[in-house]
Amino acid sequence: MKFHLLSVLAVCMSVPSYAQPTVTRQQQQLSINWPAGNAQNAKVVIDLAEKHPLFKSISLGPQQITGNIDPAFVLTIGERDLVSQNSWNIFFDKVPNKPHQSYPITIKKSSVDVKKEGSRTIVSIGPIMAANFKGVLELTFYNGSPLFNIAAVISTQEQAKAILFDAGLVSRQPDWQKISWVNTGDSLQQATVTSSDTARNLSVKYRAIAADGKQGSVMVFPPPHQYFYPLDEAFNLQFTWYGNQYRQMVNGYGIGIRQDLQGDHRFVPWFNAPPGTQQRLNFFCLLSKDNDFTALKRFTHNDQYVQLPGYKTMSSHFHNEYIMKVVMAGKATSEHPEFVDVFKHMGVDIVHLAEFHYTADPKGPDEKRLPQLKALHELCEKQSGKDFLLLPGEEPNEFFGGHWLSFFPKPVYWVMSRKADQPYVEYNKEYGKVYHIADKAEMLQLLKDEKGLTWTAHPRTKGSVNTPDAYNKEAFFLSDRFMGAAWKAMPADLSQPRLGKRVLDLMDDMNNWGVKKSVICEADLFTITPQNEMYAHMNVNYLMLDQLPAYKDGWQPILDAMQHGKFFVSTGEVLMPKLKINGQVSGGQVQLGANGMADIELQLTWTFPMNFVEIVSGDGKQVYREKVSLKDTEAFGERNFHFKSKLAGRKWVRIEAWDIAANGAFSQTFWL
Repeated sequence: MKFHLLSVLAVCMSVPSYAQPTVTRQQQQLSINWPAGNAQNAKVVIDLAEKHPLFKSISLGPQQITGNIDPAFVLTIGERDLVSQNSWNIFFDKVPNKPHQSYPITIKKSSVDVKKEGSRTIVSIGPIMAANFKGVLELTFYNGSPLFNIAAVISTQEQAKAILFDAGLVSRQPDWQKISWVNTGDSLQQATVTSSDTARNLSVKYRAIAADGKQGSVMVFPPPHQYFYPLDEAFNLQFTWYGNQYRQMVNGYGIGIRQDLQGDHRFVPWFNAPPGTQQRLNFFCLLSKDNDFTALKRFTHNDQYVQLPGYKTMSSHFHNEYIMKVVMAGKATSEHPEFVDVFKHMGVDIVHLAEFHYTADPKGPDEKRLPQLKALHELCEKQSGKDFLLLPGEEPNEFFGGHWLSFFPKPVYWVMSRKADQPYVEYNKEYGKVYHIADKAEMLQLLKDEKGLTWTAHPRTKGSVNTPDAYNKEAFFLSDRFMGAAWKAMPADLSQPRLGKRVLDLMDDMNNWGVKKSVICEADLFTITPQNEMYAHMNVNYLMLDQLPAYKDGWQPILDAMQHGKFFVSTGEVLMPKLKINGQVSGGQVQLGANGMADIELQLTWTFPMNFVEIVSGDGKQVYREKVSLKDTEAFGERNFHFKSKLAGRKWVRIEAWDIAANGAFSQTFWL
């Protein structure tokens, strides 16, 4: 067996002297002892003998939490459609309807490497394999927290593959007494361990499941967003499991995470696995002496978006269709609709809807279209108050090409068609001013007249597969009424250290086109219920607003913040409370000195340990990246950073920050 101990320290990185882990080797056992916070250490003893369980013992402080367990992975391999749409950016794929097969990943212990990177200790064991995927098992232990990550890092040379994976911890002789989870009603549930019980799947909250022993518990959970590939519905598809002989592929009794191969039974694209990419099939383990989920919930702020002084949270693109399915259908309405309560509980201050998505009468006739709009406006006004705004919006998909969203700063009545003898605008006794739109020129005029904004929804994929590229020279796109585009973690690729590369690349392209555009985040979801796995599929814009405008006065300040780039985007775990470049906030014009240097002041807060900050800039032709490693950070931190970057000859710059679970935040563009 090969064994290597390496020390890898990034430039300008320091590890606190009190936070030094130790790694020792005695014959076939490798012990990792690391500071786990609260003046205690955690310890994992790895058994390198073949046919022995990999984890001989896992301890927190002097108490052993569990022992004689193995990591387990099941890899499902399907076929990716790279022809019908935009290659790897495809969403409209139905992978489970095509040939696919599942394989347990086998782990051998022929070689072991150990390295230290900042506050992390990384143990690589291998080889591992499943079908034509091969790689290593990577264990990462994080100083300052009883947290570690287990990853099957694998790749293939085969073309056009899409994958899913299930994973967990398993034992042939479990020393656990109970299995614990939090149900979708946010109540703790437990089941007694009976080693012969057949494995079952569970719908849970917080995406986690725990095995409890006499001395404490080990909780298993995935990266909160990265593990969830894009779907139209955020249904809770029983993402955890426990019991014996899971899928008849995992020997022993275990707990873990899982994916439903059929997804939401609509378009089900799974994860991309391009040839040669290092796919990280990974999950986290959190040790606890308390046998509750309090420590775990902190990593996602209890699945809520925290309030920041000087900011309001805003989320966009929801096809809940409450108006057509409930109000216009004549069903009983609620004083407090369930979907509104979901957003409020999550800490979303502003919700921008995308109603009437193939369900209503956007082209009229007026006697149908106008009452639908009135019902939408009345619902939004009734549900809005001083601490929450529900705002009307649509995904019209007319005139411009592709899919796009509309957003006006007040209720506007408009119909997406105009007869030859009908004026562009007319007065209606019941509805006031009513617009009839015939083409893209009139649509742009409406946006100008009513100070509205529009942007490309899900650019370069779905129904916008060729946009905004196809119309980036058009008058409506070049207008200041066309805000830009919307970001979402789509497609999914487990080899990427960040989410949503598709739109981040588009953001850089638009910047190099020389047009000043913004990129908000979007959820693009349909059903909104408290039972759904909403947080995994959500994201939020932190708008620079001190207070919410009153609905009756209109919400122009919200559109102004969006249009002028006065916000940052976040998955929720990484926040940018402060970011200035040469004294300017995002969206502003930055003056560089004679030496071309930029002074970047960045404040970050985070839950998971951070991975890196990236300074992205461009000169109108090329994109430049400066990556700053943050591998010295520990969980639950806050830090003020001061970077110097030479940006002479550049025309724009923006900032990204990502953690170890691919959660992150990114700024809007600064113009140079």
